[in-house]
Amino acid sequence: MRRFVRTFPSLKSGLALAALPLLAMGGPVVAQDITPPGFKLPPLGVVTAATPAKQLFGRAETPANIGLGSIGFYAKGCLSNGVELPADGPTWQVMRPSRNRAWGNAAIIRVVKNLAAKAPTVAGWPGILIGDMAQPRGGPMLTGHASHQIGLDADIWLTPMPNRRLSVAERETKSAVMMVRPDRLDVSRSWTPGQMGIVRAAAQDPAVERIFVNAAIKKAMCRDATGDRSWLGKVRPMYGHDYHFHIRITCPRGSPTCTPQKPPTGDEGCGKELDYWFSDAVLHPKPRPKPPRPPRQLTLSDLPPACSQVIAAP
Repeated sequence: MRRFVRTFPSLKSGLALAALPLLAMGGPVVAQDITPPGFKLPPLGVVTAATPAKQLFGRAETPANIGLGSIGFYAKGCLSNGVELPADGPTWQVMRPSRNRAWGNAAIIRVVKNLAAKAPTVAGWPGILIGDMAQPRGGPMLTGHASHQIGLDADIWLTPMPNRRLSVAERETKSAVMMVRPDRLDVSRSWTPGQMGIVRAAAQDPAVERIFVNAAIKKAMCRDATGDRSWLGKVRPMYGHDYHFHIRITCPRGSPTCTPQKPPTGDEGCGKELDYWFSDAVLHPKPRPKPPRPPRQLTLSDLPPACSQVIAAP
């Protein structure tokens, strides 16, 4: 796995960020994009209190071992004591390895490994392909995600793992398969009982609190699920999950500063809540008269205080 040069001297506080020069290599990418060979980020220059936190956490190559685990909320926090999922396992392979985003709390690593081990039985697949999890120290990412910041989220491709080891080049360039019809009203022909089985197995793990999928995928699961359907309540519609599903686990033990999310209601979510996603306003939104303002970038001061310790740790 390729590693980028990222160094951070020890910092006594978030205010000590001034005059910290950083150089980095890497590539800003989103879920299905490819990092161009040899692409380099421009020099970051002098870091101040106004520097976006993603510029710091996106360059951290190694974990920070300060004993707090997952810190803050899924979309506003960081990670200490991060564990890296190996690029290859008996029933999994990590995709886009150059991103260095196969890190997480030890709890999510266990969940992913357990799900991968079930893939041959529940889906008939050789294994699963792993997308983005978290950065070595969590925190905001340069591209692609608002969450995934505290090491409790993982993206699993809905494309089955092949029965061979993919080369590094293939892992960097292979695209996941679209699971949603062009009209956005239902799943495509690529959706099979295998995809249904792997999502159901993930939802049945007690540690998993939510699974995000495209609304058309949720619709198909509501239609096709038989027997015990209680797990459906964990599967939530969300934009941008046409090719993969997103696992989110609860705050685990050993993370006293983790901020939990309100748990799902337990309802299957197959009624009016799902209907909303197929309304004309959602499927065919009217163009805005003015482009929205870009969101303000999170800085280190926006994150929990312990994140200053995480980014300053050797």
